[in-house]
Amino acid sequence: MAPRASWKGYLKLSLVSCSVALFPSSNASERISFNMLNRETGNRLKQQMIDSETEEVVEREDRIRGYEFAKGNYVTVEDEDLEKVQIEATHTIDIQQFVPADQLDPVYVDGAHYLAPDDKVAEEAFAVIREAMRKKKVVGIGTLVLNRRERIVALSPRGKGILVQNLNYKYEVRSDTAYFEDIKDVKIPEEMMDLAEHIIDKKKGEFDPDRFEDRYEEALKEMLAAKQEGRAIKTPKEERPSNVINLMDALRKSIEADKGGKAAKSSKAPARAKAKSKTRGAKKTVAKKPAKRRAAG
Repeated sequence: MAPRASWKGYLKLSLVSCSVALFPSSNASERISFNMLNRETGNRLKQQMIDSETEEVVEREDRIRGYEFAKGNYVTVEDEDLEKVQIEATHTIDIQQFVPADQLDPVYVDGAHYLAPDDKVAEEAFAVIREAMRKKKVVGIGTLVLNRRERIVALSPRGKGILVQNLNYKYEVRSDTAYFEDIKDVKIPEEMMDLAEHIIDKKKGEFDPDRFEDRYEEALKEMLAAKQEGRAIKTPKEERPSNVINLMDALRKSIEADKGGKAAKSSKAPARAKAKSKTRGAKKTVAKKPAKRRAAG
């Protein structure tokens, strides 16, 4: 069964346009979820809206949105009010700018979708836009109206389709200054950097999501199975790494651990390798052995 599109419209680049469909790129419905029950009866609970003063249940038809402009003071907002400020939903992703792919700051990215042509007629124009971006190694920046709100989106080639990443507006992103300004500049010894780079080189590889397992989800499944079968639930021991006291020793031990526990002959192995490479091109000189004296006759 083909996936269901969450949005349909047009992809537009200057005078070129084609019909497209937008699909969610992730699915959280497979995760274990819980319902709230009455502990005594085991019956499922339902949520109700309660008036904070009268403590009476407020039915759906009597609920209204409110914006708190001062403590305890609200301005009410009807559906008709929201319709008046609703921006024009053009059902078009209009690519307004192209930027180098490596200039897209990850802190602005907020979720992603897949974009595909919606019919056979659209495939050629879609492919032209996709391949032009791929060849130029750029990301298209445009806008898209979703759920009444206009969002900035970044479009990049992905296989035969296009990846659409939702972007936060500047006012939505917190500046990192408040979090990083107190971090002091540290002068790192060359030997420490060599060891750290050596560890990174050993662990370098292609990203493979199959290598990672949602351990919490698996633990939930095991816990639920144990309760259903009447088995005892094992509580794992929490292990927390301690702050490194001697960074050099920690780096050396990390390298030893990567070698399967075999002790490294010297912590300066990466540094020595670097020194060897510097002398590799130097001309070798061989010391002459002293001539043997002839025995007196």
